Amino acid sequence: MAENTLLPKLADLKAKYNSLAEQISSPEVMADMKKYVQLSKDYKDLEPIVAAGDRYATMVNDMQAAKDILMKEKDEELKEMAKEEAANLEIKLPQLEEEIRLLLIPADPQDSKNAIIEIRGGTGGDEAAIFAGDLFRMYSKYCEKKGWKIEVTNQSEGAMGGFKEIVAKISGDKVYGTMKYESGVHRVQRVPQTETQGRVHTSASSVVVLPEADEFDVELNMGDIRKDTFCSSGPGGQGVNTTYSAIRLTHIPTGIVVQCQDERSQIKNLDKAMTELRSRLYNLEYEKYLNEVSTTRKTMVSTGDRSAKIRTYNYPQSRVTDHRIGYTMYNLPIFMDGDIQEVIDNLQIAENSERLKAAGE
Repeated sequence: MAENTLLPKLADLKAKYNSLAEQISSPEVMADMKKYVQLSKDYKDLEPIVAAGDRYATMVNDMQAAKDILMKEKDEELKEMAKEEAANLEIKLPQLEEEIRLLLIPADPQDSKNAIIEIRGGTGGDEAAIFAGDLFRMYSKYCEKKGWKIEVTNQSEGAMGGFKEIVAKISGDKVYGTMKYESGVHRVQRVPQTETQGRVHTSASSVVVLPEADEFDVELNMGDIRKDTFCSSGPGGQGVNTTYSAIRLTHIPTGIVVQCQDERSQIKNLDKAMTELRSRLYNLEYEKYLNEVSTTRKTMVSTGDRSAKIRTYNYPQSRVTDHRIGYTMYNLPIFMDGDIQEVIDNLQIAENSERLKAAGE
């Protein structure tokens, strides 16, 4: 009988899991918040593989017990039951083994984070801004379906509607691990509202999704930050537009500029702006990893290649095509109403296949 190589790995991980549980409850670790947060995350990340490992160990033991009965037992009824059990496990064990091998591949540590999403109107002028607004509505509807919270931090409206640019924070369970597939150029083909001849035009908007950095990921030196206040613009009422509540932060060493004017309170705007600044600084380092990964995974667009066209929305044919995996669906209105889970599922399946293939090389 071939040696089972999964069981020792799973046993080691369970021992690590139990050790982390002890460390987290120790007074020393609880007094060190940064260490406590990291160990708690490591503990939570191990939960799925430990649970799958427990199921797998039980199945392996049940399979061995069934084989022992078939070899040693004389009672025909017991042997028949063992035969059925073994046949059932022969189907389930390979499926669980594949699931475990995928869980054993180190996940992107950013997947569990919240996300900062930035949508910009690109080529196409007013129509691109309108489409950027359509994309934001699509993501807002999707977040609603997922039970996620979406908060706008900055926006610049288009002359004919939509947005020249809109930045928002999305909070929830494993947001970045889901939304990261949306980074890239989204192209739309339709008759613009401004077109009088009824001709189909092509325009585009870009989407960038960043993992939100928390205060333990990036240490900011306030001496490196210039803070400017100004009056908010756009909708929000007289109270918003006449007080210096909007915040602009400039990180002098890198030149990164972020601003937030969505809240009436200067303190709240500053808090949101600091979160975005931390995320953009964190992304400078994370970008190196993304660029490396994107050369081997067609499902991911590197942050250094934001010009990559990932999806086309064809209104005359009611068609959506994701060019990375050749996925096409013909129900555009439903898709634009936030029903995008199917394409994300397909992208995740494609990425998992690539990860398994890379791990086997």
